[in-house]
Amino acid sequence: MPASIKPVSAALRGSLRLRLLLGTLVWIAASIIVAGWTLSELFQQHVAQQFYAELNTHLDQLTAHIQVDPSGKLSLSVAQSDPRFRKPLSGLYWQIDELETTARQPLGVLRSRSLWDEVLTLPLEAHPDGTLHQHRIPGPGKSWLGVVELTIILDDTPQNEKKKIRILIAADEQQWLEPVARFNGMLWLALGFLGAGLALAAVFQVLIALAPLKRLHGALAAVRSGVTPQLEGHFPQEVQPLVEEFNTVLTQNSEVVRRARTQAGNLAHALKTPLSVIANAVSGDTSEDDLASVVSNQVRVARKQIDYHLSRARVAASLHLPGSRTLLAPVLEGLVRVMQRIYAERHLNITILPTQQPISFQGEAQDLQEMFGNLLDNACKWAVQRIQITSEISGNTLRLTLDDDGCGIAAAERERVRSRGERLDEQTPGSGLGLAIVDDLARLYGGHIELSDSPLGGLRIVMTLPRAD
Repeated sequence: MPASIKPVSAALRGSLRLRLLLGTLVWIAASIIVAGWTLSELFQQHVAQQFYAELNTHLDQLTAHIQVDPSGKLSLSVAQSDPRFRKPLSGLYWQIDELETTARQPLGVLRSRSLWDEVLTLPLEAHPDGTLHQHRIPGPGKSWLGVVELTIILDDTPQNEKKKIRILIAADEQQWLEPVARFNGMLWLALGFLGAGLALAAVFQVLIALAPLKRLHGALAAVRSGVTPQLEGHFPQEVQPLVEEFNTVLTQNSEVVRRARTQAGNLAHALKTPLSVIANAVSGDTSEDDLASVVSNQVRVARKQIDYHLSRARVAASLHLPGSRTLLAPVLEGLVRVMQRIYAERHLNITILPTQQPISFQGEAQDLQEMFGNLLDNACKWAVQRIQITSEISGNTLRLTLDDDGCGIAAAERERVRSRGERLDEQTPGSGLGLAIVDDLARLYGGHIELSDSPLGGLRIVMTLPRAD
């Protein structure tokens, strides 16, 4: 690629405005050139046709007025009506050549006064008699003439002799070339003004059309500098969806940052208490056995808090992963097998009621295992013998119902557990967090858990989660 073309190519790739302008201007120029050439050709053909149509009319009139006098000479019964035939070198001429019947050499010439002392000479071509032909020949001076020619044979002569004659009507080509030249000049002048107007309109159109992008750049700069939290302003309907999607992304990012800060604060607060207890135990008069017990308990509490916050962080991150989906049945069957091995000595009857169609959870399999596994573990701890799992679809959500035949939870305790779950990990974390963890993780997915009496006599837990199509 030549060195002079490289900067232009780089500019085209880097500027949307330049590409739009260049494409529009090239299209305008090409359209005007094609339109001008087409109109010019059409007008030229029309004027040429009119030119030769007029010559044909004069030829018909001249042919009708030809006669042969008693002496056998050719003459005209009536002079041609157009005065240009009588004006010398006027540019319109007629000529009649008497030919031999067996050749095309002129025997005599009869011509208009406008030819003065000139004689029109045509190429000697063998054309059929009675056929009209057109020629282009040099004329008086340096002019070129357009000629129509007709060769006929006269039978009704006084001596009953056949006469072969050639009739010519000629006119200066400038009679139709000059109007064409004037028309082309006016045409290209008008098209030039039209092209300039269209180019100017294209420039304004591109500038006006790209003005919203400039406003969008200003709005982005305001967001980057912290002046506004989101893109603000009125934009065209073609740009508005982009603005709305970008504002959605900004909102999600802000929410992620807020959750990350909250998670960090909660984790620091959750670990502060166990570390303080351990520090007090070490600095005080504590026996080795008591110290080991304190350290072990507080490490267990800290591990629970760390696991819990890691679960929240993983769920919060998975909410923004597109295409996350988990088939429900394999996860439930795997959890049931695990719980039956863990609680094998209790001989629990864990039943999964079948569904009419496969159901998918819109999320990660690990999150579903942690949430429902925690609920199923609690049910196995408190059930007497029977546990029943039911799954169903309700709109865009799935409902997982867990029934057991244990002692259940009183209504007041249910509210307290749920309230604690709502407040869990915001300020005062503690131990015994099974239902609270599940409720908190389900809420991150936009779901929740409900506690009620079970038809089996124990506790019913209903967990709603988003369903994948």
